[in-house]
Amino acid sequence: MRGRILVGDHQGVYVLMFQGDVRLTLCTAVDDFLDRMFADSGFRSVVVDLAQTDSIDSTSLGLLAKLSIQADRRFGCRPTLVSTRPEITRILVTTGLDDVFDLVEEPLEHPEQLGELDCRAASEEEVRDRVIEAHRILMDMSESNRAAFEDLVVTLEEDCRATPVRRRAWR
Repeated sequence: MRGRILVGDHQGVYVLMFQGDVRLTLCTAVDDFLDRMFADSGFRSVVVDLAQTDSIDSTSLGLLAKLSIQADRRFGCRPTLVSTRPEITRILVTTGLDDVFDLVEEPLEHPEQLGELDCRAASEEEVRDRVIEAHRILMDMSESNRAAFEDLVVTLEEDCRATPVRRRAWR
């Protein structure tokens, strides 16, 4: 199933449900949504549901890490991550996301209340910048992540230097 993201909020509690094959093509929409979510003066907490996620790439994992780090830094809250699939849970534990999220293995009760996030097409430069940022965040989480993703980040950054583009400011 193609990847999509459903979102909803109620009284400052946000829910993001990742469905299908979640890839870097969704990263711009997710990153933009996180900016809007954290700008909400009524923000209280966030839950990310991966129960219907078939696969998830490292860029998306980096965005999840960013979400947790920002929630903690800005609001002192630790987000909840729902993962009912052992293969997805294994990826979360391997990358250290279980250290920055409260991991729950029971499904959400009312996902029908969520609406689909509008995933607009992003430029190659926007996607590349967000891929680099997401992987840098993962690399900062553990030495094994650094070893796994450092070559990718170096290659992408070299590509950035070879192709002058407008750079997005890192947060």
